[in-house]
Amino acid sequence: QVQLVESGGGLVQAGDSLRLSCAASGRNFRTSAMGWFRQAPGKEREFVASITSSGGTYYGLSVKGRFSISRDNVANTVYLQMNSLKPEDTAVYYCTVRGDGTWDSWGQGTQVTVSS
Repeated sequence: QVQLVESGGGLVQAGDSLRLSCAASGRNFRTSAMGWFRQAPGKEREFVASITSSGGTYYGLSVKGRFSISRDNVANTVYLQMNSLKPEDTAVYYCTVRGDGTWDSWGQGTQVTVSS
């Protein structure tokens, strides 16, 4: 059974940084792409970033240049470094892993709140 556990969220001020972590267990993630999505109140879930098994990265337009995704395949952990945070980054952030062509497993989410 796949388990994804996010951590590192919190309340910060605009311009601050946060680093989210997602610890994965239950299968070999080294060959799987992993990603981060977010969902703000009243909005649809939004793609934030993803990283392939070989380290290729992709970013949503709203975070490109400010956020950085990385992974540690030994620790089965994916990270999201968030810099220059803005109030509009406020959301619940979810970790996910790709399987069978879709993002098929999700964590419980971690809240990020950015005050102005």
